[in-house]
Amino acid sequence: MSVQATFAATLVDEWVHAGVTDAVVCPGSRSTPLALALAARLRVHVRLDERSAGFFAIGLAMASGAPTVLCVTSGTAAAELHPAVVEGHQGRVPLIVCTADRPPELHHVGASQTIDQVGLFTTSTRWFCDPGVPEESQAASWRPLAARAVVEARDGPLGPGPVHLNLAFREPLIGSAGPLPARPAPSLVRSRPGRAVLDQPLGGPGRLLLLGERLGWPILADPRSGCRLLGTIAAADTILRTQPPLPDTVVLLGAPWLSKVLGDYVAQVAASGGRVVCVDPWWQWTDPLAVVSEFHHVGGDAWIDAALESALPTDAAWLSTWQSYESAAQAAIERALSGELSEPSVARTLARHAATVGATIVASASMPMRDLEWFGPALPVAPAVMANRGANGIDGVVSTALGIAATGRRTCALLGDLAFLHDVSGLVNLPDVPCTFVVLDNGGGGIFSFLPQAGALEHDQFELLFGTPPRSDVGKVARGFDLDGPDVASAAEFDEALARSASAASPGLIRVRLRSRAENVALHEVINQAVRLALT
Repeated sequence: MSVQATFAATLVDEWVHAGVTDAVVCPGSRSTPLALALAARLRVHVRLDERSAGFFAIGLAMASGAPTVLCVTSGTAAAELHPAVVEGHQGRVPLIVCTADRPPELHHVGASQTIDQVGLFTTSTRWFCDPGVPEESQAASWRPLAARAVVEARDGPLGPGPVHLNLAFREPLIGSAGPLPARPAPSLVRSRPGRAVLDQPLGGPGRLLLLGERLGWPILADPRSGCRLLGTIAAADTILRTQPPLPDTVVLLGAPWLSKVLGDYVAQVAASGGRVVCVDPWWQWTDPLAVVSEFHHVGGDAWIDAALESALPTDAAWLSTWQSYESAAQAAIERALSGELSEPSVARTLARHAATVGATIVASASMPMRDLEWFGPALPVAPAVMANRGANGIDGVVSTALGIAATGRRTCALLGDLAFLHDVSGLVNLPDVPCTFVVLDNGGGGIFSFLPQAGALEHDQFELLFGTPPRSDVGKVARGFDLDGPDVASAAEFDEALARSASAASPGLIRVRLRSRAENVALHEVINQAVRLALT
């Protein structure tokens, strides 16, 4: 009997009892005891690159709401998980990160593949434990260790997030598990249903709409909220550029929009003496503009219930005014896009397609997320939209999308050429999952063309440092990983490619050839001007 194998089997047994179903494992020797135990009991996804594996685990946990176990060997393998751990921390995604380690006698003596892994992820974890090499005398602590890892990852006071278990193993690494220690009664793991982490704590969409209708409050619905339904305000970014009247109160539910225009509008409300209320269940103090006047430390469900039961004043005319803004703005956006293929039209079309076929959109946290936020319409059924919006980087989008698709969700990933190439290692040993990558090929980093750097620098300097047009051909790179699909250059071709992808059971690519980045900036201004004219 191997004590290490019994220790690993006990951890996994307790995780299964707690409802954990999936693990992501990267090949390595030192992690052998845990890898074997995971493979015996959980659905295991093997990924070669640890950085990519971390984001694949993010996708699994994001879609399922349950903690995903992430198992890697020691050394730089552990260090490569840091970007995904940061995203999980800031995006509130539950992960149980297990890094194998060398035993104490192999530290500080020049042993191979040995680094200091204690506190490796510093402040980006909900909890850290370094239990040492398993000893039979400590068997009574194994189940509580596993149970606490689940509770800390899923139910911590700051919301879901990563926990880090640094697990030292000695050779021999292969062995058979003996009888497992008994589970304490009652179990240390609280029983609760899983939930999708990125379904922001807004309450049910129906109740939120009821609140808006009853009080006469317009609901400005972010695409990720699941509340961008008919009757809500989807074109908020373009509407607010026309400087509509200020309300006396703004209530912030869920994560902030990316729109700086909306942020400026909220700041104007605060400057005018209005109330800015932030419903903040995790006590994150989400106030980057320093304008919030009241923090309500309560869940969105409870807040909406209290508001529905309150005697707050109503103003049906205010809601009607905003709904007229929305109707006029949406008509102006349609006219401005006029059936041409562009980055805004791709986002708009993809939102409608995903709602129709029941697909989940995974958007890169750059221009794709912004185009969905600014131009995605309100629909009878809101598509699920997910993104790595914790740290808002472009890292790991390919892997996150594949992880989400691995839960069985039909997935459409919307990302630019640079984000696609940045995470190309996620395509190694491509899993057979229903995921379509819609890659916007505009020859570089499109978001930088909207920033002051674009006008302040000489063209060549801007392109070198910010535009960074890729020399690698997106189509050729994708085909090298057996990811194939059409190149499209018109709205009709894009519609046809999306329709074909709706029944595909394996990963595919739609490469969208677009106008220049400068022309895209100009188109955004055309849209904004069209809405200004429609609302004045």
